[in-house]
Amino acid sequence: MVRELTHFIGGKRTPGTSGIFADVYDPNTGAVQACVPLADPDEVRTAVTDAAEAQATWAAWNPQRRARVLLRFLQLVEDERDELARMLSAEHGKTVPDAAGDLQRGLEVVEFAAGVPHLLKGEFTDNAGTGIDVHSLRAPLGVVAGITPFNFPAMIPLWQAAPALACGNAFILKPSERNPSVPLRLAELFVEAGLPPGVLNVVNGTGAAVDVLLEDPRVQALGFVGSTPIAAHIYATAAAHGKRAQCFGGAKNHMIVMPDADLDQAVDALVGAGYGSAGERCMAISVAVPVGEETADALVAALKERLGTLRIGRSDDPAADFGPLVSRDALDRVRRYVDIGVGEGAELVVDGRRFTLPGHENGFFAGASLFDRVRPAMRIYREEIFGPVLSVVRAADYEEALRLPSEHPYGNGVAIFTRDGDTARDFTRRVNTGMVGVNVPIPVPVAYHTFGGWKRSGFGDLNQHGPDSIRFYTRTKTVTSRWPSGVKEGASFTIPTMG
Repeated sequence: MVRELTHFIGGKRTPGTSGIFADVYDPNTGAVQACVPLADPDEVRTAVTDAAEAQATWAAWNPQRRARVLLRFLQLVEDERDELARMLSAEHGKTVPDAAGDLQRGLEVVEFAAGVPHLLKGEFTDNAGTGIDVHSLRAPLGVVAGITPFNFPAMIPLWQAAPALACGNAFILKPSERNPSVPLRLAELFVEAGLPPGVLNVVNGTGAAVDVLLEDPRVQALGFVGSTPIAAHIYATAAAHGKRAQCFGGAKNHMIVMPDADLDQAVDALVGAGYGSAGERCMAISVAVPVGEETADALVAALKERLGTLRIGRSDDPAADFGPLVSRDALDRVRRYVDIGVGEGAELVVDGRRFTLPGHENGFFAGASLFDRVRPAMRIYREEIFGPVLSVVRAADYEEALRLPSEHPYGNGVAIFTRDGDTARDFTRRVNTGMVGVNVPIPVPVAYHTFGGWKRSGFGDLNQHGPDSIRFYTRTKTVTSRWPSGVKEGASFTIPTMG
């Protein structure tokens, strides 16, 4: 039976009124499991109105009281952790343990945001001038919005919503219509935790819904994670409407393997980071860069052997290493890129195009593919594939290996595997990317540091979570005060100084 999903507006689930729906598929079988309403502009504006009306009261709560809502939310999610992971897995296709990790990384940002009483403390200068004190405070923006992708339906909504709410804003979430059930349930749990109705609304939709959020003057800021062309468009459009924006796009993450690296460790890292979640991660390793022919030959041989042992199965199979892709379009895209790589002359060492899971021939499963002798001019190197495809680009020496990620248009993450501290130290300082791992294949920072890429991977000067999130969702007000001592000094016609 096909379930009919809803929006979440004004503190409750709200049926769609547009009459337009999108199908939500079971990636394991290809069957439709639910339909989700797509909001028309009036529905989005209703959500903005509810948020604007609720925000002032929420902002008036002291920070500690707001933090208590986050703490209660954490406990409610903990009570439903297993069910939420299964719900996420069933719509996305990632394995249940991977879905649990998706949720956990989001909760870690909620934990960070619960420290908002400390994070919002301003600055104070006593007696900056004679009898004059100066202090600053951080004020919420008002109504803010988040547009989040299909690949992390729990983590990224929580990365955006938790600090936004903690700072006293109202938040409107536009999640991916491919897997909206977990965001809707998280919104319910926030209200159960004590969040006033209307402070958090979830509106499902497509580009038309996003356009309303971009154009409505009551929405002060937007966060976005998705493809680079859309990230660039949203960033430019938001700026044109006087809004703040932090927009994160595509990636082509490299992993440098030096001749002195532990080969077994490097292979484990590449297999997990390259093929986990079927490669549908913005921090997935999609390019391996072995330094020297001997290193490359050994690495490719070991990867080929390991890929033969991977278990691809249903997302609810506890023995599966990874499950299906999220949609038929995603599967077709991956197969098309493998075809392109072959046509460009790359050496296809392992071909996953024809993989099917017995009994699930209509599911969105792709096997692991491995290319060797990929060149920087090839499309499979320049463009994001977002699937279980790993490209090996051989580098003659360290300097060439350093140039590859530094000169690539994307600059999200990079890793280097080496036993040499001097090499690692030089690499971390010189490489032109936003996040760097040393013997860590997926260098996603912990919640109290910031997450963000450079170049075409990120637009805006403030990143997600960590201290940047508090700066992004607030603005600084600076107060200069003086209490007259009763001495009359007369009017002054010169610029004030604090000498």
